[in-house]
Amino acid sequence: MIRTLSLTLPLLAALAVPFAAGAAGDVDAGKSKAAMCAGCHGMNGIGVAPTFPDLAGKDAAYIETQLQAFKRGERQNPIMNNMVAGLTDADIENLAAYFASLPAKP
Repeated sequence: MIRTLSLTLPLLAALAVPFAAGAAGDVDAGKSKAAMCAGCHGMNGIGVAPTFPDLAGKDAAYIETQLQAFKRGERQNPIMNNMVAGLTDADIENLAAYFASLPAKP
């Protein structure tokens, strides 16, 4: 039992690293792309008004899923649908990685 546990824990830790890191996206590329988001979500990922959600510190996979849903039209918001229309999948991954890397609102 002890031997199995000692082998299992490092394996689980190694598998968790990619998920804990957030996303496959490039944080620096996401930061440069995020300028278009700043008007509503702030340069630090904290919404400029209560009507705009905070993105800082959110899970990258969640952000990516939501942006893809806006792009496909599964989520309807005229501003967001227009904002993501021209984004590539790589852009979306990068934005998700960037916002996930920011500290969440205290």
